[in-house]
Amino acid sequence: MFRKVLIANRGEIAVRIIRACRELGIQTVAVYSEADRQALHVRYADEAYLLGPAPSRESYLRGDKIIDIARKCGADAIHPGYGFLAEREDFAQACADAGIVFIGPKPSSIAAMGDKAIARATVSKAGVPVVPGTEDVGNLRDEDLLALAPKIGFPLLIKATAGGGGKGMREVRSLEEMPALLQAARREAEAAFGDGNVYLEKLILGARHIEIQLLADTFGNVIYLGERECSLQRRHQKLVEEAPSPFVDEALRRRMGEVAVQAARAVEYVNAGTIEFLVDKDKNFYFLEMNTRLQVEHPVTEMVTGIDIVKEQIRIARGRPLSYRQEDIELKGHAIECRINAEDPYNNFMPSTGRITHMTIPSGPGVRVDTGVYPGFEITPYYDPMIAKLIVWGETRAQAILRMRRALEEYRILGVRTNIPFHQTLMDSTRFLGGQYDTRFVEERFSMEEDESERASHAEIAAIFATLVAHHQTQLAAQIVKRGARDTSNWKWLSRWERLHR
Repeated sequence: MFRKVLIANRGEIAVRIIRACRELGIQTVAVYSEADRQALHVRYADEAYLLGPAPSRESYLRGDKIIDIARKCGADAIHPGYGFLAEREDFAQACADAGIVFIGPKPSSIAAMGDKAIARATVSKAGVPVVPGTEDVGNLRDEDLLALAPKIGFPLLIKATAGGGGKGMREVRSLEEMPALLQAARREAEAAFGDGNVYLEKLILGARHIEIQLLADTFGNVIYLGERECSLQRRHQKLVEEAPSPFVDEALRRRMGEVAVQAARAVEYVNAGTIEFLVDKDKNFYFLEMNTRLQVEHPVTEMVTGIDIVKEQIRIARGRPLSYRQEDIELKGHAIECRINAEDPYNNFMPSTGRITHMTIPSGPGVRVDTGVYPGFEITPYYDPMIAKLIVWGETRAQAILRMRRALEEYRILGVRTNIPFHQTLMDSTRFLGGQYDTRFVEERFSMEEDESERASHAEIAAIFATLVAHHQTQLAAQIVKRGARDTSNWKWLSRWERLHR
């Protein structure tokens, strides 16, 4: 039984984990940087400790400081959330060496799946189809990658081996532009993950990005919780997720789930994880990578399965068997998640910083908001721009879209610019409504300007009608009804006439 859990993260995911721990009766410990001194997760936790200055390298990436705090406060376990140290096998091993439970997979599994190149080689040996790319294990020099690129074929992707979230990723269209892109990808990967190693992967055009959520315990039980559609991306960053996918049928779901379980078993995986696939137009799927952590978009799976994934993570880390069997998993209804980011969709999605002066959070049936901000909180340039996740559930996909439209209309954030207008425009997109999109849809076939011009024309028409209505009402108000020549009503005149003629 865990008595106290330290959350080695910040923002909405730290708040999410704190809430799960509270429901399980577990005390929580928050850590924070100087920029997050007034953060919501600091206020919610039972205890909070300063890590260091605002930059991640001096705070949330300091595993030694976090473990030292865990020892001093008597924490039994550490939950890494996602990002930062969540996929660092050295941190997981350091927790084990310190006698602290790491709420996540074993260090060996993180090493096998956390390094994307090793993961591809591992699952390929297990018979899982992979996207063509550099299969060699270990670091490859720029000269090696430049020599291998023509054999893979263009277009291709340069990807960081040590992380995800679009960091350290570049799209390459020709050999001539590749050297500069390699250097840029390595610099970004080094800054984000402390590891500049990269590998190459064939870019499959017209593909959909679909992932399978897994849970595995220490008794060898592995189950999949259906799929999530994550194709709506910009610069390889996910923007909107759905569960289930409008593209996946029951047969494909079963095949992908079984392959995902097979990949997890290949590395003796334990705890929550996600296998990501690229699926082409003919429903052929290829292993993309495994995220050995909790995913940002896990709430949509929770909404359609009714399973609290964070609580299951904690139970598994305690050494308990899974609460569910594969036959217990049933997808009910449809869920959609919109990532609410502090960025300007009308200015190339430039990050927006500042203090939130007012915020109205949507609510009502089937609406959930995971956030780590509040009115008065300052959005800084040091961390990811995501400030909240808006999740809705409906009995059907159509109902979920209508509910998301309503929730987005209710959501009000003042003080910083957000991408809420982008999500509103997307929810009105014909191709989105029809489920006809892929990973390039937002960048190549979606335009805020075109849709905004349509909105502007609608607004102009509405303004004209409003002016006409106001003018008509003004005219009615200005009309004066002349007083009748007689001093009483016709009914009284009639009664007088009747009395006279009796």
